[in-house]
Amino acid sequence: MRKNKVDIITLGCSKNLVDSELLMRQFQLNGYMVAHDSEHIDGEIVVVNTCAFIGDAREESVNMILALEEEKKKGRIGMLFVIGCLSQRFFRELKRELPQVDRFYGKFDWKNLLGDIGKTYFPEHAADRMQTTPPHYTYIKISEGCNRSCAFCTIPLITGKYRSRSMEDIVSEVRYLSGKGVKEFQLVAQDLTYYGLDLVFPPSLKKKEKGGLLPELVERISDIQGVEWIRLHYGYPADFPYDLLRVMRERDNVCRYLDIAFQHISDPILKRMRRKTTHRETCELIERIRLEVPGIHLRTTLMVGYPGETDRDFDELIRFVNDIRFERMGAFAYSHESGTFAYKHHKDDIPDEIKHERLDYLMRVQEKISMESNIKKIGKFFRTIIDREETGHYIGRTEFDSPEIDPEVLLTKEIQLTPGEFYDVEIQAAETFDLFGKALF
Repeated sequence: MRKNKVDIITLGCSKNLVDSELLMRQFQLNGYMVAHDSEHIDGEIVVVNTCAFIGDAREESVNMILALEEEKKKGRIGMLFVIGCLSQRFFRELKRELPQVDRFYGKFDWKNLLGDIGKTYFPEHAADRMQTTPPHYTYIKISEGCNRSCAFCTIPLITGKYRSRSMEDIVSEVRYLSGKGVKEFQLVAQDLTYYGLDLVFPPSLKKKEKGGLLPELVERISDIQGVEWIRLHYGYPADFPYDLLRVMRERDNVCRYLDIAFQHISDPILKRMRRKTTHRETCELIERIRLEVPGIHLRTTLMVGYPGETDRDFDELIRFVNDIRFERMGAFAYSHESGTFAYKHHKDDIPDEIKHERLDYLMRVQEKISMESNIKKIGKFFRTIIDREETGHYIGRTEFDSPEIDPEVLLTKEIQLTPGEFYDVEIQAAETFDLFGKALF
């Protein structure tokens, strides 16, 4: 065990990562040496920031806690704390089943941890973070919670109603980070496109009259000196704020990239999911996005094995993927989560074997599409940011590639490049999940 060291372990999404970075900075201000996702966890304080979105995420979180309990019993770590979505939702159960954990905190009360161990929380540094990402990019969380009522989703049970951050706070944070050298900003939220509706519109106002504040927010961030790229994650298809497309088209530093989860395309399944959209509306939205923002790359998330999904529904989903040809796609098998509408009203009637067969087939279809999309880039030139240097090559990304989840560009070391800088790159070869290029001067 290393005295005066804190280990922070982050599981789950980039929104959790932001919370971890805020907590890490507070520990740092208290004089601790802080490590994130270290290979050697040996701190006198260990904090696990957990995820609870689906069963696999819960299992990963619980297994991590159990492993750390064993390390604590052996004296290899000191105090063990758990924060985040898992403990927000299952506080009582975890407290009963995991006795080696010193204390549990939820998604929003983790600041109390510092006071509970006799340390200081510095409110004047509430927006300061200890960045875990490379210094040239970061994530900006613009809200908490979700007002959607999707039948399968646990997020509203964990995080509550949608709460937008004030635009001034977000703009101030981006300006501060840009001044420190951050060039690329990933805007994240459970539902990015809902941003601002809770700030400016009375509940009685009809949805069709609402527009939200996301377009204005993106414009204001775009105006900040030093902001080179803005990328948008986790939009929602219903009630889409179309003025956002104008902003994406007009602003050079707003990436032609949109992460928007469609989940499914079959009307019966969309209705059972309570997605408040239809097959026709989905296709019309995609057509309009691509028409108004030429060259945009769309990332989506799809689900297979939802209760009642027939072979016909799944075949329709496959045709949709083949027709639309998403540049980026992720997928997962339905997880029957207690407390959700689906858990209460639908029987989990698709066998796990069928779920995973459908998931594997869907991903094979997408791999072919991704490969063909990458091949089309050969011989073309893209502005590319260099993320890091590895043995034998540099690793970069184009505006169409979000960190961690999308293809990367591998460049040889025949020319010296600097991480965090932009270069014009000619794509010379492609694989399913990687591009190969040469930087030009």
